[in-house]
Amino acid sequence: MRIATWNVNSLKARFEKVVWWLERARPDVLLMQETKLSDADAPHDSFQRLGYELAHHGEGRWNGVAIASRVGVSEIISNFGDPLAPARTPDSGDDEPFAEARMISALCAGVRVTSIYAPNGRSLESPHYQLKLSWFERLARWFREARRTDEALVLGGDFNVAPADADVWDAARCHGGTHVSAPERGAFAALQRWGLVDAYRLHHPEPGRYSWWDYRAGCFHKNMGMRIDHLLVSAPLAPRVIWSEIDREARKGKPTPSDHAPVVLDLDEPGHAFDAGWGRTAAKDTAKSA
Repeated sequence: MRIATWNVNSLKARFEKVVWWLERARPDVLLMQETKLSDADAPHDSFQRLGYELAHHGEGRWNGVAIASRVGVSEIISNFGDPLAPARTPDSGDDEPFAEARMISALCAGVRVTSIYAPNGRSLESPHYQLKLSWFERLARWFREARRTDEALVLGGDFNVAPADADVWDAARCHGGTHVSAPERGAFAALQRWGLVDAYRLHHPEPGRYSWWDYRAGCFHKNMGMRIDHLLVSAPLAPRVIWSEIDREARKGKPTPSDHAPVVLDLDEPGHAFDAGWGRTAAKDTAKSA
């Protein structure tokens, strides 16, 4: 089974790109973040025509998470099983994480998959940073209280955390900001201590591989990025992960791509082959250093 996660940065704006990528990579399950749609506007019929069932948890123009599956979707849980708190500041999209659509989970072909869009945090001095840490504490508590370490689990999404210095283009320039602070990395590590494994790192120990690049200043072409999108798997699934990748090619071309790239894993047997584009990046880096 092939499982992927992708912050699509507006499903409405990127739908054509998503359709292209579904044909390119043929995932069985795609976790999406930042759909920026209400549940009423989610394109269930369009996904159904593509062979996918869509489970969506959204609020409108902000946030939004979804699971598209061609192997079934059942036992859906959103927002940790709690109703969303009423928003006090509906004109702002990332200041009330417990009133925002940031988590959906479902059972797909015997695997419990969970799609998350973690808060950004804005800055270390901001109250939004503390809310980000609180939201991660709620996520960890849900795993402790509602899940078991012997389950087949995949937690995927935009964590807005680069877990190690190897996951950023320049550690010295990044330190002092969000995404790389010790408490954020501690929140990521807490999920690992509970029993989740970074599936990408099972097959890719090398630095310089990222899942997000700023649209500005040619960051993508300079490979000035961060690995902040992740697929974490439970211990029973870890030995079944035979391949993992970040599809850098999906960050290119027309129509305008998301600023994130999909992260993909295969369980048990290889999925449809595609070239993720990292070989060409490595060749450019070698030429520059020569």
